Amino acid sequence: MAGVSWRSVARGLGASLALCACRGEARTTGTGPYAEKVAADVPQIERAVGVRFKHAPKLEVRTRAQVREFVLAQLRDSTAQRELAGKEAAYKVLGLIPESMDVRKLFLDLYTEQILGYYDPHTKVLYVVQGAPEEYIGITIMHELVHALQDQYIDLDSLQRATGDDDRQAAAQAVIEGEATYEQLATMLGGKANLGAALPGGWDRMRDVIRDTYSSQPVFAAAPRVIQEELLFPYINGADFVRRFKEREPGKLPFTDFPRSTEEVLHDNAYFATPRDEPVRIALPTVPNAIYANDLGEFDTRLFLFEHLRDQVTAARAAMGWGGDRYVVVRTPRGNGIAWVSAWDSALDAAEFVDAFGQAVERRYRVAPPTRDAGGVRTYSGAGRTIVVTPREIGGKNVVLVVDVPAGEPTHLVDLGRVTIGG
Repeated sequence: MAGVSWRSVARGLGASLALCACRGEARTTGTGPYAEKVAADVPQIERAVGVRFKHAPKLEVRTRAQVREFVLAQLRDSTAQRELAGKEAAYKVLGLIPESMDVRKLFLDLYTEQILGYYDPHTKVLYVVQGAPEEYIGITIMHELVHALQDQYIDLDSLQRATGDDDRQAAAQAVIEGEATYEQLATMLGGKANLGAALPGGWDRMRDVIRDTYSSQPVFAAAPRVIQEELLFPYINGADFVRRFKEREPGKLPFTDFPRSTEEVLHDNAYFATPRDEPVRIALPTVPNAIYANDLGEFDTRLFLFEHLRDQVTAARAAMGWGGDRYVVVRTPRGNGIAWVSAWDSALDAAEFVDAFGQAVERRYRVAPPTRDAGGVRTYSGAGRTIVVTPREIGGKNVVLVVDVPAGEPTHLVDLGRVTIGG
């Protein structure tokens, strides 16, 4: 959990993921700082993951006041502040969170709402919250022990502190949290190989259980949809990825070869294909008055479309075929704007995105259909905004440039002739 960013906020909530379908199956034993529980769980976790602890994990107890102070310290970190402010600006321009929302306060409340314990890769200590419900302590320790073991083979601290490539970080985090969730379940169910068959209601039911568990938390339930879904992605989609990985690559460790995009987490034909469907890297030229740059990825592109279309099928279909993207938030005298360049696997994929994006613009801003020029450029005007959608081909790749700025501000933010696309 050390090193708070928009993505890594999910680490702080992971320990409270006490799965209702398994409630009561894992409880603490002994007294003190749960030493007996840790001692009993360590060999089970080692067998499940497939590697041994290089040294014994350390566990300490913290009060809720200490946990909240720890969270505040993470949020005061200069890198975390820049990331939170940048993503807040981007998501407000994209209409994913309300203009009035204080994201820092929301994340502080989310972190401390029902956190029961966490593994801190910076101090290498597993912390359990004093007074946490006994029926959840065992589950929390088991989940976080997986992270403690992972951290002895990969550097979780540096992984969580990575910035500038949100989609890749989301994919890596999906493996980290997905493996902890999967192995926690497998261990609680006696190490059964086929979790889908062992779980009541099958694997699809487990997705519902995870979602329902989070939704019972008031702060989480009141959060914007994009934040809810980004927090759930590592546990739901990550655990499903690990399940599929184990079926296809028995005996291998999922964290030794991370997926590089949420597309690879979501689709077998992206990660397990030969060669893999790697995202292209998009480099934008210098944009005047830019205040933040990052990427969305397939999953967040889907979330954006769903937020404004309220059509899951259309959103998923239009985001499929994503091949890479990069956006930049710009500050103008009339408010913030955004320039977003995305690459697509085919001309058809790009066209489907352009059409779905146009529908989203019309519904979001309640504007008339766009004007179009001979080159296929679409311009939408209304509600105090100007949105220009430009499809092009760059280096054999189908590319779409979206510019959304306050009315009256220049729309020529990015020269597509100076955009570079690489592997």
